Amino acid sequence: MSDSDSDAAAERVNNPAGESHPVLLDCCGGLSNVDYSKMDLKPMEELLKLINFHDPSFRIAVIAIIFNPLFWNVVARWEHSTRSLSRLFGSPYLACYCLGFIIILLNIYRSHSMTMAMKAQARWEVMDRTGVFYAGVTLMVLGTLLVVSSFLALGFTGTFLGDYFGILMDEKVTGFPFNIIKNPMYWGSTANYLGLALIGASPVGLVLTAIVGVAYKVALRFEGRHLHLIRTSISSAKSKSREQKEKHGRR
Repeated sequence: MSDSDSDAAAERVNNPAGESHPVLLDCCGGLSNVDYSKMDLKPMEELLKLINFHDPSFRIAVIAIIFNPLFWNVVARWEHSTRSLSRLFGSPYLACYCLGFIIILLNIYRSHSMTMAMKAQARWEVMDRTGVFYAGVTLMVLGTLLVVSSFLALGFTGTFLGDYFGILMDEKVTGFPFNIIKNPMYWGSTANYLGLALIGASPVGLVLTAIVGVAYKVALRFEGRHLHLIRTSISSAKSKSREQKEKHGRR
């Protein structure tokens, strides 16, 4: 038997027929062997140099971004637990309208503070191009479309936390824009801010938009669970009420 035959026989012993495994290619020895020192980080360094994280307008904008979803989640949960706002205003609808208008004012201030932060800091030449400008315009158009269409689909109380006040819609909204994207109000708003940052060639605008996206993502994790519990409890209460009415009707 030749050396090649011996090697083949040994391979068959180590890897019998019927146990064929694909050969895994170890490219570059894995990511642990990648030399990150050779990566070109100059664009990122240039971007960060243009941002003044100690600027008061930047800090105010960050506080406004984080405060808004925190405020409406805390107040809405407090209302759901105590019904204090409904008792104060004499109606859950009136209480929801008042909270909604406060949220609108807070969002206007957030937009204003972000705009002031963008104007106060430097523009980035890399973004200061016609193509980037029109990409920003497109994002703002799409974002506005998502925000307006979702508001029209949900109505005022559906948009501004009516569920927490016991104001539920007759059925779940499944039409546009909810049939193409989840939470279109939040992501439409994020698209608007990203578009504004691109139009203004603002690196600090990109950072603030990222913070908006993270804040919404965190808020959605809390809102989704709580709203599911609210709707489940109300649905079970309604079904029990119908069952009791049916029993009384039979009597």
